[in-house]
Amino acid sequence: MEAPSSERKAEIAKNLFEVNAIIKGKKQQRSSLEDARLVAVSKYKPASDIQAAYESGQRHFGENYVQELCEKAPVLPKDIQWHFTGRLQSNKCKILVAIPNLWAVETIDSATKAQKLDEAWKSTGHARQLNVYVQVNTSKEENKGGVEKHAVEDVVRTINETCKNLRMLGLMTIGSIEGSHQRPNPDFLALVELRDGLKAKLGVELELSMGMSDDFDHALELGSSNVRVGSKIFGSRPPKD
Repeated sequence: MEAPSSERKAEIAKNLFEVNAIIKGKKQQRSSLEDARLVAVSKYKPASDIQAAYESGQRHFGENYVQELCEKAPVLPKDIQWHFTGRLQSNKCKILVAIPNLWAVETIDSATKAQKLDEAWKSTGHARQLNVYVQVNTSKEENKGGVEKHAVEDVVRTINETCKNLRMLGLMTIGSIEGSHQRPNPDFLALVELRDGLKAKLGVELELSMGMSDDFDHALELGSSNVRVGSKIFGSRPPKD
């Protein structure tokens, strides 16, 4: 891995500072956001960019593709906490769990995939549980991944009752492009309502993972405890090859 240039390190450090300043400001407005987590989404970006962000204090990073994550993780610091934020395929579970510092999978979209991931994580012999989020298709778009709202309870129950190697951390949504321009965002409101309903019915405490570069500040206002920010930290992404 090539070392990041001093100019690139300064640019990423500046961007991280600005994003964290927004998060800090929202925390001051809402005491419940004390533990809001920033995940720097680094897909299509070189490992040197991640190293630059790491040297500025960032520890949680997100990747959308299993192959890309598998290529980057071995050449970067071992205390990075990786989040897998792309669509999960059942046949990639064993490859994904081979990454020892995988911290969370944010895209569980069925009970079957949760069980496959549970089995795969157990087979590696990890002493800790793997954090997972259930992705919810709040916008009902056919091209979006995630569980339909009416089916979320069953997936959460399955994880809590049968997947002993997974830790049910929260709910995640991406939401629609149209919704991201509305205030309040209807997709975020739907996830908040769903979380509150599950807490009342099942007695479970769940985080919310919602908000990206264009709307993470608003997501924090509505109670998100995990925001996934890419372009505001690393700049625009090149087109996928």
